[in-house]
Amino acid sequence: MPSSSLVLPILFQLSAFCPLETDFNASFSRAVERGHPHHRKPDPSPPAPPEHGSYDQTAFSECLAAPTSPLYNGGVLKNPAFDADLLGWSPFGGCTLKIQVQGRNKFLVATNRNAGFHGPSQALANLTQGSKYTLSAWLQVNGGSDDTAPLVKATIKANGQYISAGSVAARNKCWTFLKGGFIPEFNASSATLYFESSDPKVDIWLDSVSLQPFSDEEWSKHQDISIKKSRTRSVTLSVTDCKGHGIHNADIQVEQITGDFPFGSAIASTILDNPTYQKWFVTRFNTAVFENEMKWYSTERQQGKVSYETADKMLDFCKANNILVRGHNVLWNDPQYQPGWVKDLSASELRTATMSRIESVMSHYAGKLPQWDVLNEMLHFNFFESKLGSNAAVEIYKFAQEIDPETTLFLNDFNVIEMKAAGIKKLGIGLEGHFSGKPNLVYMRAVLDKLATLELPIWLTEVDIMNSVDSENQAIYLQQVLREAFSHPAVKGIVLWTALHPYGCYRMCLTDQNFKNLPAGNIVDVFLKNIRTVGLSGTTDHEGSFSFQGFHGEYEISVTHNRTSVIKRLAIGPDTDSQTIHVLVS
Repeated sequence: MPSSSLVLPILFQLSAFCPLETDFNASFSRAVERGHPHHRKPDPSPPAPPEHGSYDQTAFSECLAAPTSPLYNGGVLKNPAFDADLLGWSPFGGCTLKIQVQGRNKFLVATNRNAGFHGPSQALANLTQGSKYTLSAWLQVNGGSDDTAPLVKATIKANGQYISAGSVAARNKCWTFLKGGFIPEFNASSATLYFESSDPKVDIWLDSVSLQPFSDEEWSKHQDISIKKSRTRSVTLSVTDCKGHGIHNADIQVEQITGDFPFGSAIASTILDNPTYQKWFVTRFNTAVFENEMKWYSTERQQGKVSYETADKMLDFCKANNILVRGHNVLWNDPQYQPGWVKDLSASELRTATMSRIESVMSHYAGKLPQWDVLNEMLHFNFFESKLGSNAAVEIYKFAQEIDPETTLFLNDFNVIEMKAAGIKKLGIGLEGHFSGKPNLVYMRAVLDKLATLELPIWLTEVDIMNSVDSENQAIYLQQVLREAFSHPAVKGIVLWTALHPYGCYRMCLTDQNFKNLPAGNIVDVFLKNIRTVGLSGTTDHEGSFSFQGFHGEYEISVTHNRTSVIKRLAIGPDTDSQTIHVLVS
């Protein structure tokens, strides 16, 4: 993750059409699609069309023997499952299209490709500026080796511009699911959707394609529905007297004391001697991560001289204020950010030093940190693998699990299947979320949908917006990211990368040096208000009941009748759809 004073390559961006989208899809697909394909017969009949304007979160991470039916029955595309042969489809560049049949499955094959961008395409009409287009397709390649997985990309050509709509590492002999999307920044009366691969030697197989547009209102409606379903719970208070009779017209006051959803920010040692900073932080956040203070280069500047003094003080501060702390990080895979003395070690010396580091830091904090970023930024760097062998990551995670088996070990890469196969039992996925500009919310949701199929906790761990964006737009984009993440049921926590220093912040500050909110800080305050149950009061009905919908968390309920008051504490969680609380007023 970023150093406080240096701009680093970013592990994972959810920003609009950023170049890392391709890297993510390729790496994620390579990770989850290894091994034997899951055999599944195609559904002979398409699924019932969703309610108009409703979003379909269906996704697949496994490689299947046969594709499923197209989402949204293909949406605005013609002939999405190729039941009408090649109707609506044409070659993009120099290639030949044909229909092939396997069992009950009928699909398109693009063969005789002469260049990477040659492939199947369909003409589109009337792209609408600002609409959110979600894309999905099943893909396979033929002609490469069984071990290769060339990247297949979906691209939109419109008004002379090329827009990335998603990509996936497609395999031979099984079908891989692509899910992505795009948001046009202009209107286009005509456009072209086409599929390409950087390897012109392979044939592209395509089936069950869909392209479905959503308005802002429809997109927001799905967020509202998802938040209500995954973040709140229906509660009914049943107020009775000593004889069991319902009490009518009892006054009810509902106050949420704490929220269950982890939301926080990075902090640095600058918070230790700054009471104003401390007060601002603890009145908002329930989660923290230390920007640099737990990293290897901070705790062992000289070999054998280990000190956790600063990190311990920060942990004591957080513990005193009931703030959960994420461990960050055990090791960093970027060669640039190793302790200076590490870089010149031999392979055997590095192995010894690496295992010593894992044992030292994880033993020191065993039982104190619920999660650790173990090998940071595995996607873009390979320092330990290049020195210790291709299996180094698995060895590191196995040893970390031995040292602290109770903590969740987070991956900043997506080699999830390999880690699970290696016996790593408590895994989590950390998405940094450094956005370079306006977020592509369609792509963000598609990525979360696909990662959710792995059934592991997902956290956004370092969210910020590039400071090249003006402060007002920075705040607008932050609000969009926070709402999209909070509305996705697979996201279990959000941490901002906004530690404050005398010089400012890495890329985004929430306050000025006097702790007056900047626009992004105001967005945080609004978000905090919107994820809590506030200002609830009323009276019981004729049966003595009072119902409300509350966000998960701890509550204090006050019931008053005939000058008699009862105060009851309760926890609202995700266990069931509804909950009935009985309150006796004597």
